[in-house]
Amino acid sequence: MKIKDKKILTFNVVFEKEKAGGYCVSVPSLPGCYSQGDTFEETTKNIQEAIELYLEPV
Repeated sequence: MKIKDKKILTFNVVFEKEKAGGYCVSVPSLPGCYSQGDTFEETTKNIQEAIELYLEPV
């Protein structure tokens, strides 16, 4: 069984604290890649998933 090589990519993300609570986050280098969450940790997890989906081959 051959193991696939993994490429590690790094992206800058912008977190914004929402007035109503929680966070909104975007990835400037990936247009339309946004997410949100109630806590910083949840938002971080959500944007990681959003980036994976954004980069997933069609």
